Amino acid sequence: MPADQFMRRAAGSTVGLGIFMMFFGDFMFAVNDIMGKWLAGSFSAGQIVLVRSLAALMVLAPLLLRGETPELVRLEHPGVQVSRVAMATAEIVFFYMAIRFLPLADVMTFYLAGPIYVAAVSPWLLGERVSRRQWLAIAIGFCGVIFVLRPGTSSLSWASLISIAGSLCYAMVVVQSRQLRGTPDRVLVFWQTMGALFVGLVLAPFDWVTPRPLDLAMLAALGVISMSAHLCIARSVKLAPAAVVAPIQYSLLLWAILFGWLVFGDRPRASMLIGAAVIVMAGLMIVRAGERKSIETDGDD
Repeated sequence: MPADQFMRRAAGSTVGLGIFMMFFGDFMFAVNDIMGKWLAGSFSAGQIVLVRSLAALMVLAPLLLRGETPELVRLEHPGVQVSRVAMATAEIVFFYMAIRFLPLADVMTFYLAGPIYVAAVSPWLLGERVSRRQWLAIAIGFCGVIFVLRPGTSSLSWASLISIAGSLCYAMVVVQSRQLRGTPDRVLVFWQTMGALFVGLVLAPFDWVTPRPLDLAMLAALGVISMSAHLCIARSVKLAPAAVVAPIQYSLLLWAILFGWLVFGDRPRASMLIGAAVIVMAGLMIVRAGERKSIETDGDD
């Protein structure tokens, strides 16, 4: 077999594996979310975050042992590191607070707007150029969020606003992760997990419910499943181009609608479906525009 043909087949198999890893990681996140919503009916957000973080550290421990201990304390841009940990912890707490009172599909719709927020703030925080096509997509995406939120109607609730806050925190975590490109992933995840553990230790005692063995196993499974999903998605973007695998993350909405209907009997509102479609369309426009801009930049080189 000629070398160039072998390389093309190898690249194709790598991309296929990356696509599978993204699909599998998103499915695991969907399972994690539905379990979280189930447990949020019995346990506080603080208690869920506490047990989840302890279990996540068990998954993370082997990765930490591979590296050197000093890299955990010699951090680049300490201020950004602290801000990222705070935003990541707030995002987790807001998410578990929101899914206790809202259908999972509604919460996931607000979270899918995260890439739109990232694109909107990237010129100021990351120094990245945003094209006119991307600004149009950002404006369309914000219209979709407003359509789902429906201000001035009875559907606007504090839980919806908490979902918005959580999605904004998620977007800031993404932005600050880009600012910390020089920090190994395992270091970022370690301090993110430690921040959530600390907040869980503070909040959990105020509304502690002693879990039964099955509940404790499910709470711990949240940390194991979410950490494993993070690792799958991180691996997928290394095996396949981001422009190929990034749109797959929108499958989370389909899983949220399906699981929400089967497990909790949640029927999605028409306004949520329309707004979600607008947000997904805007997100795909941003991905495509970014891919085109990257190609044009490479061509200039």
